[in-house]
Amino acid sequence: MATDLLPAHHAATVERAQKGARMIVRGMALNVAMAVVKVAGGAVGHAYALVADGVESLCDIAVSILIWAGFQWAARPPDDDHPYGHGKAEAVSGLLTALVILGTSVGVGWHAVNQVRDPQRLPAWWTLLILAAVVAAKVVFSRRLDRVGRDTSSTALGAEAWHHLSDAITSAAAFVGIAVAVVGGQRYAAADGWAAMVASLVIAVNGLTIFRKALNEVMDIAVPADMENEVRSLAAAVAGVHSLDKCRVRKSGLSYLVDIQVRVPGDMTVREGHGIAHRVKDTLLSSGLRVSDVTVHVEPQ
Repeated sequence: MATDLLPAHHAATVERAQKGARMIVRGMALNVAMAVVKVAGGAVGHAYALVADGVESLCDIAVSILIWAGFQWAARPPDDDHPYGHGKAEAVSGLLTALVILGTSVGVGWHAVNQVRDPQRLPAWWTLLILAAVVAAKVVFSRRLDRVGRDTSSTALGAEAWHHLSDAITSAAAFVGIAVAVVGGQRYAAADGWAAMVASLVIAVNGLTIFRKALNEVMDIAVPADMENEVRSLAAAVAGVHSLDKCRVRKSGLSYLVDIQVRVPGDMTVREGHGIAHRVKDTLLSSGLRVSDVTVHVEPQ
C-alpha cells in the first residue's frame, strides 16, 4: 500500500501495521523450522511429547496467518463503509489468538493427564538438546514480538508474543519431564506429564489475561488516564481554547480516536470558532500520540 498518498496520521498507522505483519511472517518461518525439527527429532528419539509439540507448531502457523490477515485489514484507510478505519480487525485477531492459546492449554492439559496415566517409553537423552534450542529460540523471538507490540500499541502482537512464549513454556515443561525420566529411569516416566500440567495452567492464565484485554479493546474500554490527560493538555494549549469539557479517547487497533469538547469565548464568530476547532484537531493528529481521527465540538464560554 502506497503510504505517500495518505495523510501523515493514516500513513503512520499503515506503517505500524506493516511492521507488525513483517514480524508475524518471521514468526511463521520460525514455526515451520521448529515443527520440522521437533517432529523429526521426536520420531527418531521416541519422544512423543516432542512430536506433539511439533504438530502444535504446525497449527500455530494457521493462527499466525489469521493475525497477519488482521494486520493487512487494519492497515486499510477509512472508507465509506468504515469511516473510522479498519483498526478493530487487529483487536479481533488478538481476541481469536487468545482463544487459540486457551485451546492450547486444554490440549496440553489433556495430553499431560494421559502421560501421567500411561507413561510412554523413555525418550533419547539428545532430545533434550532439541528442546533447549527450541526454548531459547522461542523466548528470544517472543521478547522481540512483545517489544514491537508495545512500540505499535498492538494487542494482536502482544497476544502472539504470549503465544510464542506459551510454546516455550510447554517445551520447557517437556524438557524438565524428559530430563527427570532420563535420569530417574522408567520409575519417573510420568514426570513429563506432571510438568506439562503445570505448564497448561500457566498458559491458561495468560490466555485469559490476553482475552480480557482484547475484549475490552473491542468494547471500547477507556484508555489509561495519562493518555487522556496528555490529549487534554495539548488541546488546552491551543490558542483560543478557553477550557475543556468532555474528552473521550478510545483505542482502535493501532491508533486512537478522540472526541473532545472545547469552550471558546461566546462573542466569537462561527468562522473563528471553526478555525480553533481545526487547530485543535491538527495539533492532536500531529502530536505523536498515534491519533488517527479527532472530532471537536465547540461550545461558547
